[in-house]
Amino acid sequence: MGTAHPNRRRTVSSALAGALAFLASYTALAPCAHAQDSWLHAHSLIGTPKYEDGFEHFDYVNPDAPKTGSVTYSAIGTFDSLNPFIVKGNPASGVGLIYDSLMTPSYDESSSQYGLIAEAMSFPADFSSVTFRLRKEARFPDGENIEAQDVAWSFDMLRQHVPLYRDYYADVEDHEILSPQEIRFNFSQKNNKELPYIMGQLLVLPKHYWESDERVFDETYLDPPMGSGAYRIGEFQPGRFISYERIDDHWSKDLPVNRGKNNFKTIRIEYFRDREVALQAFLSGDYDFRIENTAKSWAEGYESPALENGDIIKAEFSQGNVARMQGFVFNVRREKFSDRRVRRAFDLAFDFEWTNRTLFHGQYERLHSYFDNSELASRGLPDGRELEILERFRDDLPEQLFTTPYETPVSDGSGNIRGNLRKAKKLLSEAGWEIKDGVLAHVQSGETMEVEILIVQPNFERILLPYKKNLERLGINLSLRIVDSTQYLNLLQSFDYDMIVSGFAQSLSPGNEQREFWGSQAADREGSRNFIGIKSATIDALIEELIFAEDREHLVAATRALDRVLLWRHYIVPNWHSPKERVAYWKHLGHPEQLPAFSLGFPTIWWHQGE
Repeated sequence: MGTAHPNRRRTVSSALAGALAFLASYTALAPCAHAQDSWLHAHSLIGTPKYEDGFEHFDYVNPDAPKTGSVTYSAIGTFDSLNPFIVKGNPASGVGLIYDSLMTPSYDESSSQYGLIAEAMSFPADFSSVTFRLRKEARFPDGENIEAQDVAWSFDMLRQHVPLYRDYYADVEDHEILSPQEIRFNFSQKNNKELPYIMGQLLVLPKHYWESDERVFDETYLDPPMGSGAYRIGEFQPGRFISYERIDDHWSKDLPVNRGKNNFKTIRIEYFRDREVALQAFLSGDYDFRIENTAKSWAEGYESPALENGDIIKAEFSQGNVARMQGFVFNVRREKFSDRRVRRAFDLAFDFEWTNRTLFHGQYERLHSYFDNSELASRGLPDGRELEILERFRDDLPEQLFTTPYETPVSDGSGNIRGNLRKAKKLLSEAGWEIKDGVLAHVQSGETMEVEILIVQPNFERILLPYKKNLERLGINLSLRIVDSTQYLNLLQSFDYDMIVSGFAQSLSPGNEQREFWGSQAADREGSRNFIGIKSATIDALIEELIFAEDREHLVAATRALDRVLLWRHYIVPNWHSPKERVAYWKHLGHPEQLPAFSLGFPTIWWHQGE
């Protein structure tokens, strides 16, 4: 299961996306024995849903939270579109607030969802289809009923125009409208246990709105569209700010899944070109809430009278999510990165321990897996079911994968990494590269190793410049290219880069989204998230093994096998993660005393509590 709805393309807050209790056991779906006519109010990929039918509200919300006031937070860059569903343009941050989905996640469960637009769902034991029964009271903001035809139209348009959907829902064969309130999606393959769940993530758009006035769905636009959610777009100025206004009489406001949620009357997002300027604006009170992603700023940047007198609150919240794999990502479409030994050499040249001590105030931990901080991470040597899976692909895998535990390069933190650079030089030589007159060149072609890393965050310069110096000792010329967010998005979507700094968020129930991250079909499709350009029959097979896993044990083994292969192919120079979420906010914001385990819930379950 993806950690965010696939079509939101980073435009929705983490609360709406749902970043996905650790698990003791797994029945791929607890209700798998139910017949097609057994309607379910909730659905879990891990065990049984926590909340029974008829529950009053989620445990982590404040059902009596005041429904007033406003909140402002920040975004970096600009926007030129209010359409988050297409490759073109740079959509406004938070625009997903105006849309609702069939089901909605619970933030204190890793992979459970409950009825929102759909009051119930049903599927057979072989997972060959899923049927949703819509609430009769469901309405669009203009008062029109939300019906099965809107769900069908939304699915068709999103799969047609959103690259991620094409892989995410690749096994959906067709749909049948059974009545105005019922729709069935039929699957081309059985036992894809995740498909009923991810169909519940489908956002519902108003068919009648888009078919009137000859509106064009696949174009950028700044005409505020009609959504289906509890907010509508208010005032905005492209590149400066956008606001969302709560629809006070929204039909879903008293549903158990929405009690204690959507508390702000207005949500406003201010845009800044520079993160340092944005930080100073926060300290001046220009906006209310900030997630801090820079260790230096967290350690040194918040000193102010407002912090000293308690008007600003700094807090760190533990989260139970899989740690997001972030790193320096290779574009293996470039021939110079085709040899995994070359990629490993780049990995050996990165001195995390020195970087963490000197630049990050020791706040981070190194990433060692694409599924770090979870039971899904590979460790030690493969054994048991994981080994059985990997044995089928032994001829396509490095022998070390079976004999040597994978290790991310380590230094003593002194800044002296001569030992790792010697290993890197040896690997480069084995791959046909030699240093001549201080320049790394390919022995046969004479090509020199010139690499450009594309970045959109200027504060990454201070991290990459020491890395650049280490690479220079190997004869590699690394240049940094800083671009604005619009240009970055365009280059990203067309795969026009050597390297980027990026990440891949995962959940405790990985599934169909893995095709989009690493699958061969996504490698050449503009706008996909296969940034690396991986085309591997082995990885494709491991993805399918994971998607069609018969139980939790099988899923864990298949995920560990995929993780191990990705690590040993050295597609990324792994970066770091923080075990806690760092948040600063002004004291007039309130939140539940105990935040849920898998999301900060901002802005959904926070509220304005007065001056």
